[in-house]
Amino acid sequence: MASNIEAYIINKVKEKRQEKGFSQIALSQKLGLSDSFISHVESKTRRAKYNLNHLNQIAIILNCSPKDFWPDTGIL
Repeated sequence: MASNIEAYIINKVKEKRQEKGFSQIALSQKLGLSDSFISHVESKTRRAKYNLNHLNQIAIILNCSPKDFWPDTGIL
């Protein structure tokens, strides 16, 4: 199960991915990872998570800042 901060970031990446019109598979492929990587991260039953390198690469692909995925303040 994802922590509150992990769930927040996963949801922000998902929102931005959908806003930019990327499917889970397309973004996984752009990252050079398995086709199911993004779906595993976005699934509440899987343990897959983004790391800082993933977030940086996703920001480049989605033409945004990695800061777009983080909250303005800490999350409990």
